[in-house]
Amino acid sequence: MNKLILVTNDDSIHAKGIKELVAVAKLFGQVVVVAPEKPQSGMGHAITISNPLRIQKYDGFNDVEAYECSGTPVDCVKIAIFEILKRKPDILLSGINHGENSSTNVLYSGTMSAAIEGAMESIPSIGFSLADFDADANFEATKNIAHQIIDKVIQNGLPENTCLNVNVPKLSMKDIKGIKVCAQAHAYWDDKFDSRLDQFGRPYYWLTGDFSDMDQRENTDLFALKNNFATVVPTHFDLTNYNAIENLKYLEK
Repeated sequence: MNKLILVTNDDSIHAKGIKELVAVAKLFGQVVVVAPEKPQSGMGHAITISNPLRIQKYDGFNDVEAYECSGTPVDCVKIAIFEILKRKPDILLSGINHGENSSTNVLYSGTMSAAIEGAMESIPSIGFSLADFDADANFEATKNIAHQIIDKVIQNGLPENTCLNVNVPKLSMKDIKGIKVCAQAHAYWDDKFDSRLDQFGRPYYWLTGDFSDMDQRENTDLFALKNNFATVVPTHFDLTNYNAIENLKYLEK
């Protein structure tokens, strides 16, 4: 049976990365693209509730059915499933993101939130990211990695309520040592705000900061990426800290 494959992203339907992912996805089945009409990076799991959602056909993928959506990546997944496809796809692919989504970046990522939404709908879902923010980045190695992973997921499936967060270093395929399944690193952004004045003398701010990797474990995505491996982090949406439940029993009456 021909697989029905939903492709989305957060860099917008016009980004190079999604076109490269569609080229790989077409090798596995019928592809339908539903992606944001404009960049939605950093939107996380946001949904649109105070404005109408609009979709229109997009002809930028030649023989692939595609729609651009006014909403977020998660909006795209929802409207694709319930209004465009009329059934759940066999697999959901998100990306290829321009820039990595390793460690705690997954919490902010629209690319990965689309994949997590897919997992919430019991769809095998994978988010792909390349550690290169260039709009014209070379995606050949990432396409190779994506092909390998998609093929294996279609054959073997994924654990329930789990999606994959795949990150690829900015290297040629010959320099990538392999694929590592690993843990999400414990790291964070040391946020700073650049304060400026507009032409009217009113203050405004740009969010800046440095990424602090305090995690020295050797089984993490950051460690593997630094050592020239593509990484796969099994990701789920249950944020419960089960180890803390017993310790917090004092809160109960």
